[in-house]
Amino acid sequence: MKIEAVRTHLLDHPLSVPFESASGRFERRTHCLVEVVCEDGAVGWGECLGPARLNAAVVQAYAPRLQGRNPLETEKIWLDLYNFLRDQGQRGLAVTGLGGIDVALWDLKGKRFGQPISMLLGGRFREEARAYATGGFRPAGVDRVEAMAAETGTYARDGFSAVKIKIGFDVEEDLKVIEAVRAAIGADTRLMIDANHGYDPLEAIELGRRAAKFDIDWFEEPVLPELLDGYRAVRAQQPIPVAAGETWHTRYAMREPLAQRAVDIIQPNVLGVGGFTEIRRVADLASLHGVRCQPHCWGTGISIAACLQFLSALPHDPPRPEPRAPMLEFDQTENPFRQAVLAQPILHKGGVVAVPDGPGLGVEVNRDALAAYALKAE
Repeated sequence: MKIEAVRTHLLDHPLSVPFESASGRFERRTHCLVEVVCEDGAVGWGECLGPARLNAAVVQAYAPRLQGRNPLETEKIWLDLYNFLRDQGQRGLAVTGLGGIDVALWDLKGKRFGQPISMLLGGRFREEARAYATGGFRPAGVDRVEAMAAETGTYARDGFSAVKIKIGFDVEEDLKVIEAVRAAIGADTRLMIDANHGYDPLEAIELGRRAAKFDIDWFEEPVLPELLDGYRAVRAQQPIPVAAGETWHTRYAMREPLAQRAVDIIQPNVLGVGGFTEIRRVADLASLHGVRCQPHCWGTGISIAACLQFLSALPHDPPRPEPRAPMLEFDQTENPFRQAVLAQPILHKGGVVAVPDGPGLGVEVNRDALAAYALKAE
């Protein structure tokens, strides 16, 4: 079993209504899928987190080092690829490109042994995951407060027991949004807020103190990811648990936030942190430091399947008769190819999503959708 080719698939779709987070504006949904093909015809699928074109370029830079390799040697390949661009990229695109490849290799490994990735990671602690709806971005051309209340109220009525919204624009306006969303979803629906590192520490502390009365589960990325002192200040000076980690790539970037107790909740993304090979190490680090691990998820159905496989294998921490289970982040924003890329969509039922039980990622790719949403050459 040897790798013959590594391909990338760039998917693209213009949004009917552009929207913003505090760190960027979305006018299109563009994602990069990775396909690793073996000489015997076996195929593994992965996905990269972040800019699609740039990720594709990095994957193709790695590709020659993969040809002729045994895809089951995930540890050896991970270290070789990481070391190849180590001098230029301990974080960022070098790692997100590597993550897409690593997920595809684990998909191949699961198919080779006829087991879901969660079993290869050590076993399935859960067969389903309660999902929280991610949305609440700032849409263009409408009243943000009214729009966020209407959007999140729909999620609660659809059965989601938790909702995450975007803040980080302006403290006063953000507080109005939080208040309106809490009223729309009711007291029993959990609420998380994500600033996408849009505040400085003083703003984040003020927002946290004033928003705590709305019963917030966690305050995500309150300040820039480089500012660990800022994270510690926000954590110490306001009452809402602090979460972050989607932009801290590999165990090396996670080490200091965990050792310094800069966050209460760490949020590695399987695609962004370096794939299944690396996220296992991050979860172990989090457990050693007593920090809750709640993975981040963003992308197509490939990303969702990868996150579900990891969630299924994430040990109860601490173990107890009625353990607390991690949640699946389930993006609800506009993205017509999110589920279309899968032959069988991954859907929620009353806010609960079943973990695929087929080999590898447990999903099959719809190649017609890859062709229909392929990024057009400029």
